[in-house]
Amino acid sequence: MFRPTASVAKAASTAGYLAMILGLLGLLLHRSLFAPAAAVVIAQVGALALMLWARFTFGRRSFHFAADPTRGGLVTTGPYRFIRHPIYTAVCLFAWPGVLANGSLPALGLGALLTAGAVVRMRCEEAFLAERYPEYRRYAATTKRMIPHVF
Repeated sequence: MFRPTASVAKAASTAGYLAMILGLLGLLLHRSLFAPAAAVVIAQVGALALMLWARFTFGRRSFHFAADPTRGGLVTTGPYRFIRHPIYTAVCLFAWPGVLANGSLPALGLGALLTAGAVVRMRCEEAFLAERYPEYRRYAATTKRMIPHVF
């Protein structure tokens, strides 16, 4: 498991978050985030539903610009039962149907930037979660990051 120093992890987490924002904004400005195709709309509605389910399961905990696990215990219910990072997964699942429907190189690059930022952020958060919650290692060993039974 990735174990950076706290300051490196916070900086990397912030960079990952900014990469995600830049990827999403770039896709929006490039008109590659949305597409009128039914498959894209259905996938994006599903991604939005996953995000809302995860957010409601996570509860009233705050969001942090840099990775910083919140107090209150490790959440392993709701979508967290199936994947460790359902909110980041939902963001990627929301963006990629538009990227693929557009199919341009800039859209693919922006989608890759968004995904890379999400992966960096997840890795940093995992380092902090393993430190704060000893049971996280067991949870991580049995629950995939983004895609059940795959990754």
